[in-house]
Amino acid sequence: MYLAKCAVSGTYYTVFGYKGKQVRDNIHSHDLVTMFWEFFQNPRVAEVYNAGGSRHSKCSMLEAIQICEELTGRELHWSYEEANRISDHIWWIGDVRKFQSHYSEWSYRYGIQEILEEVVAAQTERP
Repeated sequence: MYLAKCAVSGTYYTVFGYKGKQVRDNIHSHDLVTMFWEFFQNPRVAEVYNAGGSRHSKCSMLEAIQICEELTGRELHWSYEEANRISDHIWWIGDVRKFQSHYSEWSYRYGIQEILEEVVAAQTERP
């Protein structure tokens, strides 16, 4: 997440539109790979699934900024542009219920807090 990288490095960040309240779901690579693994172990022909953090791991830009500031212990330098990005949505949450109903052994391991903690830690370790 670029926002977390900016929070660690002190790089300026710009939020575009929706007053920073646009919501996105975020999925940890571990959770996504385990989704693939579950499907690989027991494929279902002609099925289509959504993959994402769903409501389990979602946040707005403002929430992400707050979490990153708490994790880094410093204020993020950011600004707000009234115009949203072209084709951007105010709310985007993937629905993984169909996948979960077909692969009941699968569940999330990481939430938004853990995802951002890992990104901040990885960016902090970089020279």
